[in-house]
Amino acid sequence: MEITREMEQEIVTYLYDAEKECREVIKVTDQYPDLTIEKAYDVQKQLLQRKIQAGTRSIGYKLGLTSKAKQEMMGVYEAIYGELTSDMLALEWESIDFKQLIHPKAEPEIAFFIGEDLQGTNITGEDVLRATQYVAAAIEVIDSRYLDFKFTLADVVADNCSSAKFIIGSKMVPVRELNLPEIGVVLSKNNQVMATGAGAAVLGDPAVSVAWAVNKLGERGLGLRKGDIVLSGAITEAIAFQPGDTIQAQFAHLGSVSLSCV
Repeated sequence: MEITREMEQEIVTYLYDAEKECREVIKVTDQYPDLTIEKAYDVQKQLLQRKIQAGTRSIGYKLGLTSKAKQEMMGVYEAIYGELTSDMLALEWESIDFKQLIHPKAEPEIAFFIGEDLQGTNITGEDVLRATQYVAAAIEVIDSRYLDFKFTLADVVADNCSSAKFIIGSKMVPVRELNLPEIGVVLSKNNQVMATGAGAAVLGDPAVSVAWAVNKLGERGLGLRKGDIVLSGAITEAIAFQPGDTIQAQFAHLGSVSLSCV
């Protein structure tokens, strides 16, 4: 059964209310098994419009499923993207309130600061590097609204790719000074090392990951705008945290970024 406009609005309200009320819900495809990836992106866009109407604004994009291992685990063969909004940006010196979240996890990423508009369907990693002003260390907090983190690909796309919060480190580095695939990162929780990785874990090169997003956006007549922030994808697995925990990501050349939870 084709997903109608009315059904899309029902899904948007379902997910919007779940996020606002900080509660888990059963995955969308249990009720709407015919939800396709393309329709899920339509839902995602409408969900973002609902948030913008409530007072936030769009400030960029984030990539998901950029790890080949995670793609194989999910049985998919391409990444996904979600949209970042101003209310997701958290400050490193302010604790994150756990009551605003459901079952959060943190993952280290390289953030791109876009210096010029970039749109098309044949964009390369080199194009992304030319358009990027700076890169920085980042931690993204993902927080799926779905019960027990159980969902299909269409479910997670509709849910804006589990986007919740993100923190940017204070050190901004011109991208041409770096070899992004070789940038190493150590992710720690309460001073205990939890995971390590390098930029190459993100589709082989974080710039290639961002190029994929631009091309995917281009298919929908969209693109990156000057001033956008792009989170290029998780370098390690995501780790769960609770009130009282501190998460730190230490990057080669980019310094560190941390979050604390209360």
